[in-house]
Amino acid sequence: MIHCFYTDHFVLPLPAGHRFPMAKYQMLRESVQMFAPYSLLEAPAATDDELALAHDPAYIDRMIQGGLSTQEIRAIGFPWSPYMAERARRSAGATVAALKSALTHCAAINLAGGTHHAFRDHGEGFCCFNDAAVAARMIQRDHGISRVLICDLDVHQGNGTASIFAEDNSVFTFSIHGERNYPVRKERSDLDIELPDGCGDARYLDTLSAALPAIVARFAPNAIIYLAGADPFEGDRLGRLKLTKSGLRQRDEFVLKTARDLGIPIAVTMAGGYAHDLADIVDIHFNTVRTVFEVFA
Repeated sequence: MIHCFYTDHFVLPLPAGHRFPMAKYQMLRESVQMFAPYSLLEAPAATDDELALAHDPAYIDRMIQGGLSTQEIRAIGFPWSPYMAERARRSAGATVAALKSALTHCAAINLAGGTHHAFRDHGEGFCCFNDAAVAARMIQRDHGISRVLICDLDVHQGNGTASIFAEDNSVFTFSIHGERNYPVRKERSDLDIELPDGCGDARYLDTLSAALPAIVARFAPNAIIYLAGADPFEGDRLGRLKLTKSGLRQRDEFVLKTARDLGIPIAVTMAGGYAHDLADIVDIHFNTVRTVFEVFA
């Protein structure tokens, strides 16, 4: 049984023209509802205790209670509201729940998540709490998992994730991203691979197929958190790497089959997607979901 944890009923209202496509979450859940309705579960809210595994308690309190400064809110990119704070909890809680489910069912999905720009003590780039960091630390504390691989294939570097785990050898942070893309100032992951604009499917897939098996062989993770960003897509407004939908599907298949063949539990998150056509974003995310079901059938 593959579980898909959803948060779209907590989608926050944003001003018209805001560049973060919040509607994709409801559209994705509706697609999954038609494909595998039995798989859908409402995401639980991460507790303060769980969030504090990766975040400064003072920051958690400011986020939940509405004490963020104007500068902090500007860096995140969303206006604060109790609704926004609850959604941030749910997005982190969905990855926590997905990773716990994967321990039993091999794989599970957060239909949102991938909030990799959130640092220990602040948020950035539409990211409030770092769901992968919270889930990794939770699974280590509560479930005897010693080594977690965070495989970040969003087009942007997961600077918050890299920073949180900079001194932690039990979590391997791996990122393939655009060298000229956000963030301008990048942190140091355990392995960063920067690709040029317009690299295309072949170079991207060759890079991934060389790097991931070597990481798995050397690090021997007991669990994987996979950020399956839709934003390397050729039609993405912010991506620029020019991958096709076929290339993105091959990317997903390679990561998922690597986990399956080695018996490593994997939690999948959707991460970014900013295509001109919202339907393209939803299609790419849904292809990721469908590929999980196919690979782990």
